[in-house]
Formats: sequence, structure tokens, C-alpha cells
Amino acid sequence: MATRGKDLAPAAPDERDEEIAALKERVRRLEKVNEALIDRAERSSDMEGSYSMFETAIALEAMVRDRTGELEDALGKLAEVNAYLETVSRDADAARARLRDAIESLSDGFALFDADDRLVTHNKAFLKIWPEFADISEASPTFTDLAEQLARGGRTMGSRLSPDRWMRERMARHRDASGAHVQLLSDGRWLQINELRTSEGGTVGIYTDITSVKAEDARERARELAERNLALQASLDTLSEGACLFDSQRRLVAWNEPLIRMLGIESDLEGAIGRHERLNDWCVNECGLDMPHAVEWRSGKGPRISTDCTLKGRNFVIRSVSLSAGGMAYAFDDVTDRIRFQRSMTEQAETLERRVQERTAELIEVNRQLVEAKNEAEQANRSKTSFIAAASHDLLQPLNAARLFVSALAERRLAATNRGLVRQSAVALDSVEELLEALFEISRLDAGAIQPEIAALPLDRILSALRIEFAPLARQDGLKFEIPETGLWVKSDLRLLRRILQNFVSNAIRYTEKGSVVVQALEEGDHVAISVIDTGYGIDPEKREAIFEEFRRLKKTQKTPGKGLGLAIVRRASAMLGHEIDLDSQEGRGSTFTILVPRAEPRVTEAAKTTAGERIGRSGQGTVTVVDNDEQVQEGMRVLLENWGLKVVTGSHPDDAAVVKSVKQGTGLLIADYHLDDGLTGDEAVAMLREKHSGDLPAVIITADRSDEVKMKLGSQGLPILTKPVKPAQLRALLRQLEITG
Repeated sequence: MATRGKDLAPAAPDERDEEIAALKERVRRLEKVNEALIDRAERSSDMEGSYSMFETAIALEAMVRDRTGELEDALGKLAEVNAYLETVSRDADAARARLRDAIESLSDGFALFDADDRLVTHNKAFLKIWPEFADISEASPTFTDLAEQLARGGRTMGSRLSPDRWMRERMARHRDASGAHVQLLSDGRWLQINELRTSEGGTVGIYTDITSVKAEDARERARELAERNLALQASLDTLSEGACLFDSQRRLVAWNEPLIRMLGIESDLEGAIGRHERLNDWCVNECGLDMPHAVEWRSGKGPRISTDCTLKGRNFVIRSVSLSAGGMAYAFDDVTDRIRFQRSMTEQAETLERRVQERTAELIEVNRQLVEAKNEAEQANRSKTSFIAAASHDLLQPLNAARLFVSALAERRLAATNRGLVRQSAVALDSVEELLEALFEISRLDAGAIQPEIAALPLDRILSALRIEFAPLARQDGLKFEIPETGLWVKSDLRLLRRILQNFVSNAIRYTEKGSVVVQALEEGDHVAISVIDTGYGIDPEKREAIFEEFRRLKKTQKTPGKGLGLAIVRRASAMLGHEIDLDSQEGRGSTFTILVPRAEPRVTEAAKTTAGERIGRSGQGTVTVVDNDEQVQEGMRVLLENWGLKVVTGSHPDDAAVVKSVKQGTGLLIADYHLDDGLTGDEAVAMLREKHSGDLPAVIITADRSDEVKMKLGSQGLPILTKPVKPAQLRALLRQLEITG
């Protein structure tokens, strides 16, 4: 290996050199002292006699023996140090040899620069790469000297093109020494230089010839380019349009098969369109192009231009674009078939337009007929609703009178046989009343006369009403009846939801002979599941759908009173509300009917406003005035109220003299039927009589119309409502509230 002759192994430590020198000096002094003592002993003549000399000789011998031992120890240590130094020297020589072998074994060039940036060592591969350094490498040149020599000799392409610039960039890379970079030599070789800093501030350079790698990369790029060209050519050949590309020298460099077919080129492609001017001549002369500017040459990058033209008697669209590199690209699109198709489509569109106009006229006529049919249906629906209201009034009027007469008979002293007949008549009237109410409610639901009013409402309001309504009935049947306080709010229609739960609870009590009926409400996400759980007969799974049909009852419940309409109403009402109904039942173990209602956030409710129905009547006023256009109802009301010890005045119209006189004298309560003669309504009759009465006139309306419109209308006027047929218990409770007594 070529070096500048400097030892690469570390020198012996200074401390050990000093210790060896000190030991040598100490041995020299001990030897000198020993010689002096021996000489003195030989020449000394002691006057005290031979004993004194003997004693002195013994002392000197002991001293000499001690000094001799110390000298032997010092010589032993010196021998050990010399042996260690010899070992270190051999190791250093071996390390230097191995390092030389390792550096020389490298196929890459290796160079080491010290902290002063001078060349310390290198291998033969380094000089093989840079043979111009052979004469100066032993003189420890600086890196700057080496770089300047390369720049002057033009050994790299960068230094040949611009020596100063290459020198600045090379020195900057050397100072940075943070990795690899590539240099192209003037002889065509590629060199990768990897420079790194040493711990002592020097620089290590590794020089690798990567010419073969670069050549392989170039071959790989050429192969990729060829593959791309093949893919591009294949893509061009799949196009339905003809395409061609000319370079900046106006030479044809790319084309596809559709172009050859469109232009009718059978052979000698180069002679036909090998250059741009030949393409222009071929299109004009051979193909009869009527728009020569469609294939003209344009310099500089510009927008794409489309030209409609005729070529070989067919319709073409020629698109051209000038390229930034100086070339031109053309696309030939044969649109003959497309134009023919468009013309055909235009003709078909015109035909279709005429047919559409004809059909539109027909549809307008049909639509007119549908509008008329819709209006007729709406009118029929309104008529049906009116008929239901009228029918309910006409049917319930005699039923109302019959209930009043039966109630009056029930309060009189009768024989046991007659009392049984009266009781059976009351039960029969109850059954007829329930049937009519269910039928009217189903009719109103089917006719759309009931529209839900969805609002947030407290669930406990409905549950409390159910508790009051059904607790006596459950207690009478010996059933355990539980309805909790929930504190929950739901989003539903108050009247329809209450009707659904009433039917659930009513059926549960009716079809449960023993055990319990429990109502529970549980939150399930955004909904509240309200369930009615009974221990009744239970329902066969195969018949769970049938029980929701009209007049369908299970055989085992035939003896229990009921008409089989309650669950039919539940199905219609829940569908109208959009609430899901669920049934879980086992025969002999009871049933659980559940309705899933959206949960609402609790709200602060305002105190209920005091209505006119809550006015307290005048104490002691024992007269009741009845305005009804049915004489049987008048008579039934008279008999019932007189049995309670009240004075009764009846009339068919608010202008009847007896009615007017009774009101002026201060009647305790005015009872008016809602549907009177000549279209007069009960609230209008109350208003007429109140105008004639100077003071307060408590009034109640009796009606067979259970529609929401009527309830809202009377409620806004503060008029209490009793529905037909009137239950005597309800009427009596109202009289007690108003403190009207006989």
C-alpha cells in the first residue's frame, strides 16, 4: 500500500516512558551507593578493633542486601514493561497490516483526509480511478490541490464544461460530506462518490464505478419506453377515430390503423403521409377534402380546433392541436353514421312530440275527469261524514230517551220481577250503546273524519284517567289492578292514544277471570313501550292476526260481553298515529299488548283555565231547563230529573215561552241538544238564552256527534259536553258539581 510513511499505530503512553526512565535512574543511584559502601568497608581501619569492623560489615551487608532486592524489583518491572511494549508493538504492526490489506482489498477507491484536509492514505483503486494523482499522493496534498488538478485537466464533464462552477460545487459537497453524489467522467464512466466525516474531523471518501449500473438503468428505461410505445400504439389502434402525430420537423412519428382505412392508404405510408405536406396533399387530392385548413400546420402550443368537413363523400370532424414541443396531432372522426342516426332520432323525436301532444291532450281530459271524480269522492266523503254525524244523532236520540226512561224506572220502587227486567233492559241498552259507539268510531276513522293532532303530552294524564275509570270495574271482578306513576312524556294524539289504551285495559279486565291486570311504561331508546299485562285466557299464535279484525272473537271468550270491535279500532288508530303494536301471549298464561310511542321531553304545563262548565251554580236553584227537538227525550229527561226531586221545564226551541220564562226566573241549569230544528245548534241556543238572561246561565250540551270539530268548538266556548246516550251517573255528577238540588 502506498502511504506517506507515517506510523498508523498509536505511540507508547508518556506515563510509561517516564516510569521506565525513573526506574533506570533509581537503579543507577543504588548501584553507585552500593559501590561506595563496599569501598568504604574495604578501606576503613577502625581503632576499636576487629569487632567493630565486623559489626559495621554486618550492617553494611544488610543495607546492600536491601538495596539489591529493590534493584531486582525495579529490573523485574522494567522487564515487564519492555515485554508489554513489545506486545503492543506487534499488535500495532498486525493492525496496520490488516488495515492495509482491508483497504487494498476494496474494489472501490478509498482515500482518507485528516483534519487539515490533507491526504493521509489511499489504496491502489483510488489511483486507478485518478491516475493523475500518482505523482503527488506521497506528498500529502490537500483536497483542494487534487480538485484543482481535476478541474484543470477536465477529467469530469462538469469541469470540462465549466471548471470554476464545478470547482465551487465540488468543494461545497466535500465540506458538507453528508452522503453520496454522482459524477460523470469525461471518458464516459459514471462515478459515485460517498464522503463522510471521521471522529477526528477528517474525511473518508469511497469512490465507486457505477457505469454498468447506469447502463442497465438506461437499458431499462429504453425497454420501458419501448413498452410504453407499444402500449400507446395498441391504444391508438383500439380507437374508432383515426389519429396521427408529427414531430417538430413535420415528420410522421405515430399513427393508427383506423387512419389508414379512413384515408384509403393501401401501401407506401411514407410516400402518402410520411410528412405533413404529403398528408395535406393526400387529403385534398386523393380524398377530396373540402376544408383544406382542417389539416394545416400551426406553430407553437395552441387550443384544439375542430372542423366539420367532407372526406371521400363522408362526414368527418377533424380535430387538430399544436404541441408545445413543436409538433402537431390530428384526429379524424367519421361521424356519417352518427349524423344519420341523429337525423333519424330527430324525425322520431318529431313523431314522438306529435304523439306526446296527442297523449297530453288525452291526459288533460283524463286529468279533468280525475279531478271531477276526486271532487265527487271528497264530496261523498263529506256526505259520509255528515251522514255519520246525522245517523249517530238520529240513532242515539231514541236510545238516549230509552236510557233516561229505564234509569227513571230503576230509581222507582218496583217488584223484584220488574226490577230484573229493568236491569236487563239497562244491560241491553249498554250493549247497543257500545256497539254504536264502536261502529261510529270505525266509520269516522275509515272516512278520515278524525285527524290526529300530534303533541308532547304527559303520559300520567292518560294513565290517571285509566286508573279512575277502570279501578272500580277491576275491583268488582276481584282483580289486582296496577297503573304506575311514570313521570314520562310522549309524543302522540291524546284522544287516540287514550282510546287505544282504554281498549287494551277494557279487554284485559273483560277477559281475565282471576289474577291481575298491570299497566307498565318502560323507556326503550327514543320510545316508550306502554304495555297492558293480564293473566287471562291467552291467545293462540295462529289467531293473533284475526283478533284485530271486526267482529272477531275467540270461542272461549264468546260468553264474555263484547262485540269484537275494540282491537279493530286499535289497529286503525295506531296505523293513523304511526305507532307500532306488539302482542306477546301464551294460552292459559295471559297476554301482553304493547304500543311503542315516541318519547318527548318533559314540559312545564300551564294551570288549566277555568271553563264555564266549572262555574258553580246558584245554590238552591232546583230548576233544570231542557231544550231538545225530540219529545221522547224531553219526557225521559223530565221523568229522570223529577225522580231526583228537581223541577223540569222542557222546550223544542230557545224561543219557546216556557223556556224563556224559566231562564228569566233563574233556572239552575240549561241542558241543550246540539242538533235542533232548522239547523240551529245547542251552543247557538245557549248564546240566545244568555242574551235574555241578565246573570250567569250554567249550560251543558248533549250531543251524539263525537267529532273533534264539535268538541273543539264547544270547548272554546267553555261548554261541557255529555255524549248520547246520556249516562244518568254522569248527569247526576254534573248537577252535584253545580250544586243543583231539588
